[in-house]
Amino acid sequence: MKRELIKTIREKEVQLSKLKAHVDKSSVCSDLYNKVVLEKAILKKELEMLEENKFLKKVKSLIPHKKTLICDYFRS
Repeated sequence: MKRELIKTIREKEVQLSKLKAHVDKSSVCSDLYNKVVLEKAILKKELEMLEENKFLKKVKSLIPHKKTLICDYFRS
């Protein structure tokens, strides 16, 4: 799954490099370029979510943490 995402992101980067030269020439190319940028961003976010340490995230949610109040900043 992770390798497939990385491969797809690289393919999107290649598409972007090819489209970048033609963005100013055509509105269709510009729209396609924007679409590919959006797709790449979505894929990168999915990759980030895969790489997150889910166990650590669950532990952090279970451990109560003290909330900082505004008045705490003014105490000496």
